[in-house]
Amino acid sequence: MAETKKLAATVRSGTGKGAARSTRREGRTPAVIYGGGEAPTPLSLETREVTKLIFAGHFLTTIFELDIDGKKERALPRDYQLDVVKDTPVHIDFLRLRPGSRVRLEVPVHFVNHEASPGLKRGGSLNIVYHSVEMWVPADDIPDGITADLTGFDFNDSLHISAIPLPQGCKPTNPDKNFTVASITPPVAAPEEPAAAAAAPAKGKGKK
Repeated sequence: MAETKKLAATVRSGTGKGAARSTRREGRTPAVIYGGGEAPTPLSLETREVTKLIFAGHFLTTIFELDIDGKKERALPRDYQLDVVKDTPVHIDFLRLRPGSRVRLEVPVHFVNHEASPGLKRGGSLNIVYHSVEMWVPADDIPDGITADLTGFDFNDSLHISAIPLPQGCKPTNPDKNFTVASITPPVAAPEEPAAAAAAPAKGKGKK
C-alpha cells in the first residue's frame, strides 16, 4: 500500500497570478485541492518541505493527510510544476480521496528474479515495454507497485500482464486485456569474419 504522510497547509485568500506570486515571496507554494464532490479550495504549502517531498521520489503515488487549518483531508498529488531555473515547486494539484473511491494513476512495475531467467543468463536482454502500468486503483489501498517474475523466461519469451498478480481492486486501463509488459531478446550475433578469398582460378592454356 502507498505510504501516507502528513502535510500542513493553509487556505489561500486570493487567486490568480498576482496572489500566487505573493504566496511564493512568502516562501510558500500555491496549491489547490479538488474533487470529492466539493468545490476546489486554493491552498499554500511550505516550499522547503514540499521540495524535499517531491525530490524524495514517489510524490505522485503518496497519499497525504493534509492538515488544512485544522481540517484533515486525505489527498493524492495529481500534478506539480517546477521553476525551470530554481527547480522549486511553483504549483501543486491535489485530488481529494473519499472512502470507496477509485483513482487512475501509474503503478510502477518491479522486475524480479533476473538470475532465474535462462535467456538473461545466456546473455539476452530484458526489453521493458512498460516501466509502469496505468490502472484504476482503490483510493483506500493504492499499491506501491506490481511485481513481474522473470523466472523461466527464455529468448523471445514475452511477459504479459496476465502473468503478473494484480492487487485486489486494481484494473489496467489498457483496452488490450493481455498486453506485453516485457520480453527477453537474444544477444545480437557478432558479425561473421569475411570469408577467405577464393582460390585463384587456374591459368588457361595459352594459344599455340
